Amino acid sequence: MPLAPGRTTPRSTTPVTWFKVDDTFYGHPKTLKAGNAAVGLWVKAGAYAAQHLTEGTVPGVVARLYGTAPQARKLVAAGLWHEHGHACPHPKCKQPAPGDYYMHDFLIYNPTRAKVEGERTRVAERQQRARERAVEQRHQERNPPDSRANRGRIDDDPPPENREPPANHIEFPDDIAGQDGRSQRDGGDPSRSPRPDPSPVLPSEVHPPTPRRGERGPGAELFDAWWTRYGRGTAQGKASIRRAIGDALGNGIGQRELWAALDRLGATAKPITGGTLQFALADIRKAPAAGTNVIPLAAGPRRGRVAQAADLFAAALANSPQEHAQ
Repeated sequence: MPLAPGRTTPRSTTPVTWFKVDDTFYGHPKTLKAGNAAVGLWVKAGAYAAQHLTEGTVPGVVARLYGTAPQARKLVAAGLWHEHGHACPHPKCKQPAPGDYYMHDFLIYNPTRAKVEGERTRVAERQQRARERAVEQRHQERNPPDSRANRGRIDDDPPPENREPPANHIEFPDDIAGQDGRSQRDGGDPSRSPRPDPSPVLPSEVHPPTPRRGERGPGAELFDAWWTRYGRGTAQGKASIRRAIGDALGNGIGQRELWAALDRLGATAKPITGGTLQFALADIRKAPAAGTNVIPLAAGPRRGRVAQAADLFAAALANSPQEHAQ
């Protein structure tokens, strides 16, 4: 904003007050009676009263600063000013303190102090709202809600041009890697405990959301189920989790066994990588499933009762040399 002549700082945005002078003031009888010099003091004192919100009161020190005592007496004699103890019948002409003056009919043409301060408060609030809207608009321009940059950081999805074509998508059935069918020892004799399945079953309560076009790949069902259950509690990106699941399936790990490892890592809030999956799979393969009471079976073919009794008899003879001699 250009500065006025003689100013070195920008003008304040606070609304200024104006000292109003009627356009017929130059020929009013009171003006002619007071004279030009006294009228100059009257104008300066009126501007001071408007700026400092004195509501027409002119301190004696201000009158002596901008004029002389004879000029002040001329203004009082012409009826433009009032001294202390005046008898003006107008109700808005206040009584000044001794030594001060009051400008006749000042509040008829000029606003009160309360009105000016109220207007300044409303202007300040309006300017504050305008500044807040401008800041919000600049923020939205710099950070659009659906920009590619923000979407890449949040969703961690590859751009469409880098996604795998639909022709390469592979659907893995549930019976892959020997997970279907029963062993020879399962369910033969109801009195015998069946061999437990060391890997948990893929939870049926998880319903993966319908994927968007171009996002299906190896292990997509496992990823969708895991992300639905544990996605909110991880800071790991989707792409790295998909890559780890796809690598594990490519190395021949069954879907049920892989889900058990993924479920264990998700429950402990550990990242999904090739290394963490290998450790989880090793732990699962060492220990039986939780909540089962299983006695591990000896390796090799099962021996009958006669063979077991012969083994016990041979062991007893080996521990008693005298009986063996007899």
